[in-house]
Amino acid sequence: MTPNDSNGVLEMPRSVSMMTISDEEFNALRRLIYDRFGINLTDEKRSLLVGRLQKMLRTSKIATFQDYYDYLKTDTSGKAVSDLVNMVSTNYTYFNREKDHFDFFSKTALPMVCQMLQQQKRKDLRVWCAGCSSGEEAYTLVMLMHEYLGSQYGNWDAGILATDISERVLATATQGIYGADKVASLPKNLQKYFNRLPDGRMQVVDKVRKEVTFRRFNLMNTTFPFKKPFQIIFCRNVMIYFDQQTRNALVQRFHRSMEPEGYFFIGHSETLGRDSQLFRYIMPAAYQKGTL
Repeated sequence: MTPNDSNGVLEMPRSVSMMTISDEEFNALRRLIYDRFGINLTDEKRSLLVGRLQKMLRTSKIATFQDYYDYLKTDTSGKAVSDLVNMVSTNYTYFNREKDHFDFFSKTALPMVCQMLQQQKRKDLRVWCAGCSSGEEAYTLVMLMHEYLGSQYGNWDAGILATDISERVLATATQGIYGADKVASLPKNLQKYFNRLPDGRMQVVDKVRKEVTFRRFNLMNTTFPFKKPFQIIFCRNVMIYFDQQTRNALVQRFHRSMEPEGYFFIGHSETLGRDSQLFRYIMPAAYQKGTL
């Protein structure tokens, strides 16, 4: 069935009714989602949860949300929980989002980190995009690294680690294919890093795509398994879905995963507080690692 278009407003056919979820079912699913992914679903998100899950339940012939919860708890393959996070996570982003961060990265953070590494006779530039969504942020950072390092890029052990909990958006990110209108929002000097496909869409060029390593990773892991710390971490517009306790614990893990004086970028709707003992405030939603 397809929605009816009435006066420009999409309405579902009257024959399609919203499934009902009891308080017990909602609370059980909410606890599971919080425990596994750190996403804090408030009571206001109740109808959103039902709306995102009911089509899958009906297709799978699962009669109730209690049956679905039981299925999640007993499935040992991990696929059911993976499908769940694909449906409940929000993955909205676009090129050049919060542009001042990219300006600061290219004009200040990247030059400072490269200078520090050269003084230490090192070439391992380590940048992590945590919660990378469909890849726009990670690809933009690699393009800016190419712009700054120029012909010397190949002499660096550079590139980006880009992680997300959703396999669906990671599949999109790996392809690096975007609408021409989305690419048009980038500065002209970065649009050269795309090839136009026969269907009019744009694909990130191979020399940029190969510099981004996309991996599925759950930020709720109590320890991060990285062998070396990062100099720069982007985790923007991710922590807005977490409660304060979860945010505090995650920020501590990020702090432990960064080199001294490393740069940490979060979303403009997020804050660490200017009195944070872990990071020094630099500019809105940008911080530098301090020492305890």
